[in-house]
Amino acid sequence: MRLQAEAIVSQTEALRQATEALAAAAQAMVPPALPPEPPTDDNPRYDQLTVEVVKRVLGREDSGVDVGAHAGDILEQMVAVAPDGRHYAFEPIPYLAEELRRRFPDVQVHEVALSDAEGEATFHHVVSNPSYSGLQRRRFDRPHENVMLTTVRTARLDDLLPADHAVRLLKIDVEGGELGVLRGAARTLATHRPVIVFEHGLGAADFYDTRPETLADLLAEHGYRINLLDRWLDGAPPIDRTEFVRQFDDNENYYFIACPSA
Repeated sequence: MRLQAEAIVSQTEALRQATEALAAAAQAMVPPALPPEPPTDDNPRYDQLTVEVVKRVLGREDSGVDVGAHAGDILEQMVAVAPDGRHYAFEPIPYLAEELRRRFPDVQVHEVALSDAEGEATFHHVVSNPSYSGLQRRRFDRPHENVMLTTVRTARLDDLLPADHAVRLLKIDVEGGELGVLRGAARTLATHRPVIVFEHGLGAADFYDTRPETLADLLAEHGYRINLLDRWLDGAPPIDRTEFVRQFDDNENYYFIACPSA
């Protein structure tokens, strides 16, 4: 009986050792987990650079246009830098447009999505992250965003700005729809030659089937040259079409500035 008990103990110990050996082998096959990389968000940097552009471009009596004004952070800077100018804001989400009217009673706020045609269109209102809203559904960085489809009015910038009123600065942040905005602003670009700060990046513009080559060619037709915000602020020369395309394809930058050639 004692021998049988010893045999059971021996088998149990052997099984334990074999189990531990298998576990160690399995663990050796799994690479150690890497710490998660912190999420990168360039928007605060772009916002700060845009504020510096506003300060550099606008004089006290100059006028600015904020397309995709959202909560009004950049519009606020335009008004502060140019308190005697006539400013315009475009925001299709009703409650945001209403809040802009309340905060900036002297700004002409248009509850409209700017494009290259007048009419109506389906609008993707990302309720859980309104800054991602647009005429097309763009790529999201977070899962399970709440998207509500609504109908909004569309219009051309040229039809809503007084033809004889000079605009000094045009900021465009419309989650990929910037080509349509610029096509609808042909007269404004040709007549008033505003400095343009615009967003153009992967995950947004590509959902409008827009390529940077098309955008660069349109701006070049109007005599504009493209640069990075920080390069322009430092007085560096513009980037060429090839570099603009590379910046887009490599997702290296998605905020740019375009200035009329001298």
